[in-house]
Amino acid sequence: MFALMQSTRTQSLHLCIDPPTGLKAVVAIHSEHLGPAMGGCRYLAYPDDDSAMIDAIRLAQGMSYKAALAGLPLGGGKAVIIRNPHVENRAALFEAFGRFVETLQGRFITAVDSGTSTLDMDCIAQTTQHVTSTTAAGDPSPHAAMGVFAGIRATSMARLGSDNLEGLRIAVQGLGNVGYALAEQLHAAGAELLVSDHDPGRVQLAIEQFNARPVANEMLISTPCDIFAPCGVGPVLNGQSVMQLRCAAVAGAANNQLTTLQVADQLESRGILYAPDYVINAGGLIYVALRHRGEDLGTITAHLARIPSRLTEVFAHAQAEKRSPARVAQMLAERLIYS
Repeated sequence: MFALMQSTRTQSLHLCIDPPTGLKAVVAIHSEHLGPAMGGCRYLAYPDDDSAMIDAIRLAQGMSYKAALAGLPLGGGKAVIIRNPHVENRAALFEAFGRFVETLQGRFITAVDSGTSTLDMDCIAQTTQHVTSTTAAGDPSPHAAMGVFAGIRATSMARLGSDNLEGLRIAVQGLGNVGYALAEQLHAAGAELLVSDHDPGRVQLAIEQFNARPVANEMLISTPCDIFAPCGVGPVLNGQSVMQLRCAAVAGAANNQLTTLQVADQLESRGILYAPDYVINAGGLIYVALRHRGEDLGTITAHLARIPSRLTEVFAHAQAEKRSPARVAQMLAERLIYS
């Protein structure tokens, strides 16, 4: 684990257990150079404890890059609560997690993420003030989707020569809160949707509301489309899966889409434009960060509107330097964090 921390330049890793509630939690703080670390709290099952720590470390690094490129005075962090199938009192568990966050004395601010809700954040808020995306602050998912939608338009312009999505075939992998909101916006823009999700109910809703075409999870990545939009959990692009892609671009809401930077080079060699995840999906972080600071919706919307221009900047650098956009984005982010 120390080797991974060193290679990712992760600042610290914090572990907590609370036997009365069953809490097993990890907080990774990647950087505090630009400000306190902010990152969501995941509540998921993991095959083992090391997998949870690795997830937290890699996601925290992405949050640092995301905050830096979004122009936010924040560092990057991530919390992972290892989900136990038999939890007697969910509220008590999240209150215990809030006490853990409080011990970090403001170095880490948490928010909603995969497997958690605004109600869970309300429970955390009972024991610490270092939390956002509570019921009062609002769900960041629609704003995250708004940013990704704008980013897909920018990606379409860069790769296909137009930001008009009407008639484009877009494959949305994952119909969670952000993925479903994104599908809604894409449908309104006239895109033809291919969708997959582990929850058949979400797929059926997309069929009924967006006239989407369902595709089996394992088949979606190899289905011909214009843009592949990963919106689920975990890395979906590896050496094998990239060779199955039949699209012009990859642009979606998921974090940590690439297993390694070498995968980004593979995409580049195949002529598939990649929108770096922590650039295109910054809308959720922008929303929770600015709401936590007390900004109004007008200010938040204006900040969200910068996502396409930042993506366009990354694409331009990548084209000029004949490098993957992922490598360019990392270079730009690290220049801001470590300069």
